[in-house]
Amino acid sequence: MAQDPRELVVLMTHGADHELSSVAFTIACGGLTAGMPVSAFLTSSAVDLVRRGSADHTHVAPLDPLMALMTDFMARGGTIYACTPCVKARGYTQEDLIDGVVISGASAIHERLKTGAASLSF
Repeated sequence: MAQDPRELVVLMTHGADHELSSVAFTIACGGLTAGMPVSAFLTSSAVDLVRRGSADHTHVAPLDPLMALMTDFMARGGTIYACTPCVKARGYTQEDLIDGVVISGASAIHERLKTGAASLSF
């Protein structure tokens, strides 16, 4: 009997100016390729990643450009959550963020962790 794939939560705290943001989305996309449901939870400076235009010119070779990684992640079913207090602290609204990003508190991730999701932090 086949077992459902374990879910993965990728917690990110770095902005577009740090290579770990590109690494995190590369690993998140890899989880999708492996058949895992994957969610990304952006907190602190990582919230800036999903502000329109913020990641358009970030490219950490040899990885794909950051915006391409995020677009691919969402197109393949990954969900990006942006921390509500972090969004508010920066004065952002839903309209400031790229399409498809969900503004949510940590409870969205806690629900996944309570049901056995694995987590990685960057």
